[in-house]
Amino acid sequence: MAVQPKSQTEARSETLVARLSNTLRRAIASGQFPPGSKLPSESQLTETHGVSRTVVREAIAALRADRLVEAQQGAGVFVLESPALPVLSFGNLDQARVSSVIELLELRTAVEVEAAGLAALRRSPAQEETIFERHHALRDCFNAGAPTSEADFALHLAIAEATNNSRFREFLSMIGPRIIPRAAMREGDPEPDQDAYILLIDEEHLQIVVAISNGDEEGAREAMRRHLRGSQERYRALLREQRKPV
Repeated sequence: MAVQPKSQTEARSETLVARLSNTLRRAIASGQFPPGSKLPSESQLTETHGVSRTVVREAIAALRADRLVEAQQGAGVFVLESPALPVLSFGNLDQARVSSVIELLELRTAVEVEAAGLAALRRSPAQEETIFERHHALRDCFNAGAPTSEADFALHLAIAEATNNSRFREFLSMIGPRIIPRAAMREGDPEPDQDAYILLIDEEHLQIVVAISNGDEEGAREAMRRHLRGSQERYRALLREQRKPV
């Protein structure tokens, strides 16, 4: 039996369902609707997003199928506790060893260079704004002399989110903030050297962010590649220094 082609109305409805479900997914992932909270009512979602009740129901059904929400009879739709993402386990990964850090940076390069390019192509205005906000938050940490690993990770996570391919974000989330090493800036380094290192990292991040904002796919890839390969070179310099004869 031949499959009848979808009408334009049906195709448009499917697009609206996907758009609304993705909007709600992002709101849940960002914490706008934390676990246990109630989603807006069907009528509120209909009015806010300018879609029909059918679109809202199908979008909610998609979230239920992914175990992101559950409907409670007479009470509404509630966000479920997100299942804990498994932590990726890499055999013999020891962050105290420079060689392990280099290996992890090589893996990040393979994934995050492509993520930067896709983010330049696919980011939404809201995601672009988030990337700038994360970059400014990281700068604030630098300026305050505060720890930067969490803020640095948040910036890279925002870039992964802007690919609109959830697998990139999931991959970075499973590794966690330990993807951001900081041994290249040692406590014993003179203050001018530390300041120069911070300025260099900030400039590398800025080039990535601006390329993404400009929609420059290849520029974003190259800026991310330069950033991560630069980190590899800094750690290799540490490795050589550690192996110098006394």
